[in-house]
Amino acid sequence: METKTKQKQTKKATATKQETVLQVQYLDINSIIPDPLQPRKTFDDSSLKQLADSIAEHGVLQPITVRTSNKGYIIVMGERRYRASKLAEQKTIPAIVRDFVNNDVLEVQIIENLQRRDVEPTEEAEAIAYLTDRYSPEDIAKRLGRTENFVRQRLKLAGLIEGFKAYVRSGEMTIGLGTAVALFEPEEQQMLLESLEGEFSAHRVKRMVDGHTFDLTKAPFDLSDRTLLPKAGACTVCPFNAANQGNLFGNGKMVCTKTACFVNKKAKTLMNLIKNCKKTGMLLVPKISRYWMDEERNQLIMAQMEKQGLKVQLPDELHIIEKPIKPTLESIKEEFGHCDYSDEELKEELDEALKSYEEDRKLYDGAVDNGFQKGVLFHTDSYRSEEIFVKVRETNMSEDDVRSTPLEKRKMSECSPEEQIIKINAREERKKQIEHNRQFKEVVEMVRGTDYINTKEELSVDEMVAFSISLYENNVGYYNQLDHFPGFFGDTPDKTREDIVAQFRKTFKKETLNKLVRFLLTQQVHLGENNHVNNLTNCSFYIAMQTYHKDDIVQIEKSYDMARKKREKRLKERVKALEQQVEATKD
Repeated sequence: METKTKQKQTKKATATKQETVLQVQYLDINSIIPDPLQPRKTFDDSSLKQLADSIAEHGVLQPITVRTSNKGYIIVMGERRYRASKLAEQKTIPAIVRDFVNNDVLEVQIIENLQRRDVEPTEEAEAIAYLTDRYSPEDIAKRLGRTENFVRQRLKLAGLIEGFKAYVRSGEMTIGLGTAVALFEPEEQQMLLESLEGEFSAHRVKRMVDGHTFDLTKAPFDLSDRTLLPKAGACTVCPFNAANQGNLFGNGKMVCTKTACFVNKKAKTLMNLIKNCKKTGMLLVPKISRYWMDEERNQLIMAQMEKQGLKVQLPDELHIIEKPIKPTLESIKEEFGHCDYSDEELKEELDEALKSYEEDRKLYDGAVDNGFQKGVLFHTDSYRSEEIFVKVRETNMSEDDVRSTPLEKRKMSECSPEEQIIKINAREERKKQIEHNRQFKEVVEMVRGTDYINTKEELSVDEMVAFSISLYENNVGYYNQLDHFPGFFGDTPDKTREDIVAQFRKTFKKETLNKLVRFLLTQQVHLGENNHVNNLTNCSFYIAMQTYHKDDIVQIEKSYDMARKKREKRLKERVKALEQQVEATKD
């Protein structure tokens, strides 16, 4: 009886399974319409045309999925195949008809679209954001076969305002930069967008983002301190720490996206430092150059110190001994990374650095015995501080002594009006130089952040001019300049650097660059234990010289070949004699 019951249940289950098997039907293509709520909005015309050509030849290999409607059928999955079939003028299309409940249709469409690899990033972000109503980021990642970090980055990208999304869709804005902008509130994003005035510049946006985000690894306070600003709590668990938003910047990088909180913590750190120095009697030294004393930021810091009763003394007025850092081979490699140093040369540099370190360490360890006191050096940009030893410079000088002191070392109050004018102008020149340094550094970093080095065009005249001057200035020594490149820049008295470059460009010939390259080829080979057989640089040089000096090279090779053959002949005779001695010993 029990056996018969099981058989009936099995037959019933089999019948049910057969009834639910989905059949492929060939439907009239005109009876099918796309779903107006389909989350996918963009289709690539060229790839659609390629698919249409394939369908015209082979047909639709994978059926689409549709659901019934009052007027026919609505596409659930396969709109791209449908569009390509229309282009290929197909009358029918293979399809599976299925019934869906409530929001199942949209969910299936979203997941089907997200599993493609060519989905547009902002559409992908919006689709993933929709799924978060039902699933956690971890569950979404599993369903899509993506990492959880990828899902969280797309969720953040979904918060980008429409104005910036348009730049992502056009390819002008990278996904990474879009994600960084999306870290800010919509109101802040709108302000950034309006400041562009309709002209997108990735560099400008990156600068604005950098100005509103902060690398927490460089923070002047303890990231795990919950008491610095009790309402904000510790940075390590803060939701505005990018590392807690799905590792948005990669490698667990901690970036603060809450400007007001970070600035307040910095200010509180400064006040705590001032109070601590006042309590312990340690001298607090703001790292301010006399050229930048008048800057608003520096004036505010000095005013806060004076308000708390601390005397402001700048590094120019003090002898300072900072704690020396012991050099390592890795730090030497980084310092001389631009030089083509051998391991032996790097070791020599390390030995020299270690000697300097030992000398500096002796000064540091004996600072107290030499009249120095403990102090704190405070960086006014980052608010980071370090302990130092400090001693006030001697200032007990007569008026004659003051007058005999070089002007640049005198205080403004010790100068006559004429001398003050000179000092003011000198300060302004120094400020301009520092500004130019910063401006140039920013331009270089901007270019390095672009795809410039992958540019496929031939080198422009300006690039060849820049390369020639770089080679000449950085690789040709003084005597070689006189011997091989006399008058390289032409007549240069009283000309600015810009004028010299302009004049050089005006008379530039490609032969100049060729000559420089050939000079360097002869200079940058490796001698000693390196040769044309065991070193790539030398091998390529040896081959290149065959074009110009083949006969001379052949003669040199012959002389070495003859000497080698004679040596090998003597060697063979010696070995043969030794082998005979070995045989005689065996007998």
